[in-house]
Amino acid sequence: MTQADKAQAFRSLHVPGDPVLLYNVWDAGGAATLTKAGASAIATGSWGVAEAQGYRDGQAIPLEFLLRIVERIVAATDLPVSVDFEGGYGEAPQDVAENVAQLMQAGVIGINFEDRIIGGKGLHPASDQAARIAAIRAQAEAEGVPLVINARTDVFFQGHPPAEQGGLLPDALARATAYRDAGADCFFVPGLKDPSLISEVCEGAGLPVNVMMAGIEASPADIAALGAARLSYGPAPYRDAMRGLAEGFRAVAGAE
Repeated sequence: MTQADKAQAFRSLHVPGDPVLLYNVWDAGGAATLTKAGASAIATGSWGVAEAQGYRDGQAIPLEFLLRIVERIVAATDLPVSVDFEGGYGEAPQDVAENVAQLMQAGVIGINFEDRIIGGKGLHPASDQAARIAAIRAQAEAEGVPLVINARTDVFFQGHPPAEQGGLLPDALARATAYRDAGADCFFVPGLKDPSLISEVCEGAGLPVNVMMAGIEASPADIAALGAARLSYGPAPYRDAMRGLAEGFRAVAGAE
């Protein structure tokens, strides 16, 4: 299967009500394990990738180092691989696009791309973020890869109490429209946990919606029924794995 075929196959998995399940990995071993376990695609989470190498989340891990990790992940599986690319390691649209080109050259067929200001406060204006998405789309077309761009908004991920999140819905949906028109394929809303609001986003976004399941008490089937097309787990798999590692050590240490 060619890289373009993998991108198209990955895009086709985003079905509202029957979402693609992405249990985020951080290394080649995780990618190989999930491939054997029956996953339909592989996706990284930036938090786990950074923590596994002793860095903090937020583009602290050097881009060149990240690219090497990504190359190993792609080599470990025949499945489509999507990478959480945070803010794209740049500000200017062309800089971001050129960085994404390096991911595509490593075999990646999808990215998460967020509108949070990395290293700063708040979110990029929707028009600025849309310009970056448009540049990424143009770069992908030039590379001949129908890259699946998962446009993440952190509108709901800025520490607002759940009771206030309903008031953020107009901004979120306006961003969904801007990002869709710029060339995004999916709309990612981490931090949104209220089922009624998730349903409203799924109905109004105009794009397949990605819900992050970490911290959500409802089951995957329940969130799927709201219209989600993609379910991901963010840092939860890494945290669970490290918890298991610590518990395993304490068990054998206590047996001495």
